[in-house]
Amino acid sequence: MTTTTDTTDTTLRSNPTARTHEVTNQAPPLVGHDVADDAVLLEGLRREGAGWYADDLHRIGRLAGSEQVQRWAEEANRHEPELRTHDRYGNRIDEVEFHPSYHALMEVAIGEGLGGAPWADDRPGAHVARAAGFMVWSSAEQGHGCPVSMTYAAVPALRSAPELAAVYEPLLTSRTYDPGLRAPAGKRGLLAGMGMTEKQGGTDVRANTTVATEQQDGTWRLRGHKWFTSAPMNDLFLVLAQTPGGTSRAEGHEGGLSCFLVPRVLPDGSRNTFRIQRLKDKLGNRSNASSEPEFDDTVAWLVGPQGHGVRTIIDMVTMTRLDCVLGSASGIRAALAQAAHHVRHRSVFGTKLIDQPLMRNVIADLGLESEAATTLALRIAGAADRAQRGDAQERAFLRMATAVGKYWVCKRQPAAVAEALECLGGNGYDEASGMPRLYREAPLNGLWEGSGNVNALDVLRALTREPESLAAFGAEIEAAAGGDARIDEAWRRLRGELVLTEDAPLRARRLVERMALVLQGSLLVRHAPAAVADAFCASRLAGDQGLAFGTLPPTADLASVIARVPGAAG
Repeated sequence: MTTTTDTTDTTLRSNPTARTHEVTNQAPPLVGHDVADDAVLLEGLRREGAGWYADDLHRIGRLAGSEQVQRWAEEANRHEPELRTHDRYGNRIDEVEFHPSYHALMEVAIGEGLGGAPWADDRPGAHVARAAGFMVWSSAEQGHGCPVSMTYAAVPALRSAPELAAVYEPLLTSRTYDPGLRAPAGKRGLLAGMGMTEKQGGTDVRANTTVATEQQDGTWRLRGHKWFTSAPMNDLFLVLAQTPGGTSRAEGHEGGLSCFLVPRVLPDGSRNTFRIQRLKDKLGNRSNASSEPEFDDTVAWLVGPQGHGVRTIIDMVTMTRLDCVLGSASGIRAALAQAAHHVRHRSVFGTKLIDQPLMRNVIADLGLESEAATTLALRIAGAADRAQRGDAQERAFLRMATAVGKYWVCKRQPAAVAEALECLGGNGYDEASGMPRLYREAPLNGLWEGSGNVNALDVLRALTREPESLAAFGAEIEAAAGGDARIDEAWRRLRGELVLTEDAPLRARRLVERMALVLQGSLLVRHAPAAVADAFCASRLAGDQGLAFGTLPPTADLASVIARVPGAAG
């Protein structure tokens, strides 16, 4: 058997002019590594109560860093999902076909318990373990994380209807990936999605026009549309629709925006009406199908009381916002790892890039951003875990910290990924590097589950209506009191801004940004090496930094910060 190398050598011997140059000074591919070999991640895992998961995390990390999985990621994005509205005979089927590599990614994600499995796991730290696994695995490919995340988030919302949860929760928490449209009860595992927004309202879901009509048998029929429903091949969807005014026979509540469970296939095996008008042609997230479904006499079951749709799905929103933070922290870390790997191998003017002072500043600054994002993401995951176990203080902290983290970490991802891409120069603009895909993914989490403005205003809402969440947030920051004078001063100034005035909506972004930075600083002062905390406080809180990455002050201990960056130290 003749190899490619043999053929190339033969060609060069017979035609020496075919060789124009030797390929040198190029970084090798970043493959065959353990994505979980990350001190920041592992320290956070132990600190938040899931140290027992470390061996599994390393196993997932080695798989995520393998050449095979990188090939799956590339293929799942290059061969995008395809909509099949009708079969060969003209029957409406509304199915989406995915490349086998997408299914391979999904099988690992569900099999490793990154979907609904933590809800069936009584071990303390189960949700933290899942969060860390989600971060490591999604670093390989983020698009397929959408159905995984929605399945995870659907469980607490579905518990508002105990009779439905009894049927579907065991399958939503399954570790078996069982794709294809079949009767849910006959499958070994289920995936869930959500259908909230409509074309005339977007985030303003109370403007939804989809209507629900109650039937004699206790089910409902939906008529209307949804504007952005991802993963339409999932088995079950939580959907918002308007119920009519008056009193419901079943619930005794007034009508209004309500939550419903919509299966793609009904219990008798017949297809529910779920007409997919088209798939979205998106900037990124190409491996994941996002659709516009139409409902027409679509069978649904009420979840929670009538008129309480937003309240019913609030836990789902919290969990999906948490995953936005996790995904953005993961995306920042993945881009940084690629940049660090490149600069460690690439030389300019006879010196490795990692040894060039200005590049060291850039990598260190990106490392600070990544460490702060990862530490905050895992702290929120720890709060989610403890809140599920009845800790009221952690639930109050989770309410505020999720909105703050969702705003800030998702905002920082595009800027950080762009800077990391630039570290590779023109190579970073080439699809073969993988950086363009990370860059296209970067804005998504800032949009999903509410844009920056929505989350900033949600923080104001919490400040006004839920004072216990501010108290818990303040207690978290004050745990670092005396650890760094810059934190103490920043918190003193921030407390004055938290007294809301009439112009609060105008300055909401500025306020939430300061809240995020003070919270991250508090966490780093308590948990990170002194050099990392010092550089963060100097640059992010004391203002000794320019507007771009790579502007850390000369006093920063760059070597100690870079030592925490995966792959930068060799």
